[in-house]
Amino acid sequence: MPDTVQAAPTAAATDPAALGVMQGFPPPPERTVRLADTTSWRFPNTRWSFSHQRELAPSAAIRRGPSAPAGLPYALRDDLDAVPFVTQDGQPMTWGQSVDVNFTDGLVVLHRGQVVYETYRGALQSHVPHLAMSVTKSFAGLLAAMQVHDGALDPAAPVTAYVPELAGTAFADATVRHVMDMTTGVRYREDYVDPDAEVRFYGVAAGFSPAPKGYAGPTTIFDFLKTLKKEGEHGQAFAYKTCNTEVLGWIVQRVAGHAFAELLSERIWQKLGAEEDGYVMVDAVGFALCGAGLNVATRDLARFGEMMRLGGAFNGQRIVPEAVVADVASGARKEDFAKAGYVTLPGWSYRNQWWVSHNRFGAYSARGIHGQVCYVAPGAEMVIARFASHPTAANGNGPLDRVSLPAYEALAEHLTRS
Repeated sequence: MPDTVQAAPTAAATDPAALGVMQGFPPPPERTVRLADTTSWRFPNTRWSFSHQRELAPSAAIRRGPSAPAGLPYALRDDLDAVPFVTQDGQPMTWGQSVDVNFTDGLVVLHRGQVVYETYRGALQSHVPHLAMSVTKSFAGLLAAMQVHDGALDPAAPVTAYVPELAGTAFADATVRHVMDMTTGVRYREDYVDPDAEVRFYGVAAGFSPAPKGYAGPTTIFDFLKTLKKEGEHGQAFAYKTCNTEVLGWIVQRVAGHAFAELLSERIWQKLGAEEDGYVMVDAVGFALCGAGLNVATRDLARFGEMMRLGGAFNGQRIVPEAVVADVASGARKEDFAKAGYVTLPGWSYRNQWWVSHNRFGAYSARGIHGQVCYVAPGAEMVIARFASHPTAANGNGPLDRVSLPAYEALAEHLTRS
């Protein structure tokens, strides 16, 4: 008999509400999602769990404060779903089709500060925070860049000037700038499929995933970072490794004398006029997952992107120094980035934990696996905030980029012309 070809999953067929995931009191065992048995990380359960992280693991609140939310005027448009483009694979598609293909959970598009497109799917609602994955890194990088601007942090100083506990590790002779731009030479494989990759043990130490049977390794992020060894030379090439952000988060918190959640609340979230409290996942000793643990509502991520588009000013006040935003937008050495071999990102660079396109719209973005993004395109006066639960977790987001990047540029072009 011929082999049966199994159809690829679709967003509609994996909707958690339609599947009855975590419905009932209690839900049936086959529809129950837990961290302890890894069901929270299995697709399509992720379409529910990415919107319910604080129900699965410990977290720290990012308070929005007592002020009223900053207004987001609405000018919703009915012409955007039909905007055509061609994927990097040469397939014709429309914006509306791309929203489904990318397993979108929540999406807000701003143009000139107005909401022109908004949708929520699956388990996500407008007021519910969603796991931002590595979008978190850009918040950590921004806090570090603000400390540099304030004179509290020296990017040329060795990491050990701030965290002497890392002497004897891969970071012993790295500078703060090496960590900020991910040009360290450290043995750390960001391979989500390889069970022996360092990112797996980072996940255990961070509390993101349960320890395998017989595990005797580190159980906190602090202790995990102390185990990493050098591989290659610092400052030679960009290599995307979450451990860099966790080191940077350690530095930022030590310099400030405040926890990551408190810093985000005081320096950004309260000033931004966020609608909802955010939160960040924490490890066994309450240390924030600065590389992957942020959870915020979609409209609030859009507000954050709009603040960046406007050069750091929003809600009637200066939140981020204009020079810091300009430094992010200018990017870093393209030659260093090219060595990482991202075929979907030619001509890009990486600066202060932000991905910089250097395209005609001057776009740069905060990005996370499974489809999380805050895409800022100053030249098109456009911001896209998207949360998703795509079944594929890929370093660099290549499978999504082939659709998303041309879709973003097509939408930017359409909004600029109309």
